[in-house]
Amino acid sequence: MNDSAPTPAPRRARVRAPELIGKGGWLNTGGKELTLADLRGKCVIVDFWTFCCVNCLHVLDELRDLEEKHRDTLVIVGVHSPKFVHEAEHQAVVDAVERYEVHHPVLDDPELATWKQYAVRAWPTLVVIDPEGYVVAQHAGEGHANAIRTLVEELEAEHEAKGTLRRGDGPYVAPEPVATDLRFPGKAVTLPSGNFLVSDTTRHQLVELAEDGETVVRRIGEGVFREPQGLAPLPDGRIVVADTVNHALRTYDPESGAIELVAGTGKQWWQGSPTSGPALEVDLSSPWDVAWWQGRVWIAMAGVHQLWTYDPASGTVEVAAGTTNEGLVDGPAAEAWFAQPSGLAATEDRLWIADSETSALRWIDTEGVVHTAVGTGLFDFGHRDGAADQALFQHPLGVTALPDGSVAVSDTYNHALRRYDPATGEVTTLATDLREPSDAVLVGGDIVVVESARHRLTRLRLPEEAVQVESAAYRTQREATEVAPGRLRLDVVFQAPTGQKLDERYGPSTRLLVSSTPPELLLGGEGTGTDLFRELDLNPEVTEGVLHVSAMAASCDDDPANEYPACHVHQQDWGVPVKVTADGVARLPLILAGMDA
Repeated sequence: MNDSAPTPAPRRARVRAPELIGKGGWLNTGGKELTLADLRGKCVIVDFWTFCCVNCLHVLDELRDLEEKHRDTLVIVGVHSPKFVHEAEHQAVVDAVERYEVHHPVLDDPELATWKQYAVRAWPTLVVIDPEGYVVAQHAGEGHANAIRTLVEELEAEHEAKGTLRRGDGPYVAPEPVATDLRFPGKAVTLPSGNFLVSDTTRHQLVELAEDGETVVRRIGEGVFREPQGLAPLPDGRIVVADTVNHALRTYDPESGAIELVAGTGKQWWQGSPTSGPALEVDLSSPWDVAWWQGRVWIAMAGVHQLWTYDPASGTVEVAAGTTNEGLVDGPAAEAWFAQPSGLAATEDRLWIADSETSALRWIDTEGVVHTAVGTGLFDFGHRDGAADQALFQHPLGVTALPDGSVAVSDTYNHALRRYDPATGEVTTLATDLREPSDAVLVGGDIVVVESARHRLTRLRLPEEAVQVESAAYRTQREATEVAPGRLRLDVVFQAPTGQKLDERYGPSTRLLVSSTPPELLLGGEGTGTDLFRELDLNPEVTEGVLHVSAMAASCDDDPANEYPACHVHQQDWGVPVKVTADGVARLPLILAGMDA
């Protein structure tokens, strides 16, 4: 980057930023209600996020350095915009803000009021507002930290010169810390001693608990882990740990106490990076759970919607299933789609998968074929027992194999422990009134549940009879775009960030993938291509559905003097609810990267 002050970029007609409103109120402000007038004079980044979304969590991490470096001129405001019913509960948002260490004001917007005012279509979306209160850029997806950093520096220089920049402390007020032995634990395993090993996610440690599941024996890995999640015993007695935010795997030896990095570079995997090779030379992306199966460690790679494997014998990693497209598609491993796989459980003939964003229970067989037991897709969820093709979960994070061949599902956002029996094809409820259960482990005739949002392990006797619950079914509530039947022009609007250009050295630098739910919605235009536009043909007999759009563009620093410019991949997935009406629009624009307002 040039050391001199950036030259402000020319801007088009300015748009005043809509007010920030939400019925849930404000967090991290000491009880104060904020308005945009309170933020005048500051550069503002509005981060539309929801806590189920791993891409949103990536953006929180991307923004931390920027937030710290420009603390006296920049205010980040999170607008929590829920996908799932549970995420509209105020206490759940309070918990998420603490769980993910969000150190800026957050507006709880359970009815998506501000989302609609800003015409947001995807999680995450970042909107940049200048010190005079005008929108100057909008970015969908993750990976935009460099572009936003450049823009913030431009805005600082421009408004310092104009006298419209106000320096000083922002409105963030840290909440009071709460003392508990565990804080948002993620996963647990039993040790040969009978004790429990728990990933204490928000405290960035592992904790060994005595057999009672309460008494702390020791804390492990202070300063080593960042939001650890999955744990799995290895044949040699070590425990492999999914070190989630460090994008790594580590092993912990309960006998010696040794902790060793075995996979990952500490950097997040991006499109175009290697997908196999020496484990310490290949980037990973938010590994969420791990399991030992078929002589390898299987990794639920939530950050890229795939399953990977790590082979301790050869010291290598590789992709085992999934394409990085987000959704629910069964079939051969290389063609299957996942959506934030977050829980794994191995049996002799299959690996069970809690596929959280599709609210699904899935499995892969020994031949490498992916199947779905329960779940229909990204936007349908609920709490309904019965036949598997009618049953519903809500964002499950854990799965546990039971001795009779069935599995227990930690149905996280339903606060329940559920059971699926492959022999009968039935789903039942084992227990309710849990609080965000994220994992469970068998101990004799009991099952010990990780109650993440109650910060504890809870021991239950495996019930012989199911709990009767009232059925509930939901669909993600977002305002549908009214589109005309017949020809619909889809435009993914991409402009390379300032100082970059499209990278076309090795062929097309863009990719567009389109599909729909139900598939009958599209009579033409589905599939993959290299142009960021597509003519779609909508079926007039299908009145509503969801268009699934995945776009990617690669850009590199535009400096002719640099023989090896830094390159960046911009990727975003959208699920756009549409309603087919005679007077609907004939063009659907989606913004992939930052655009001057």
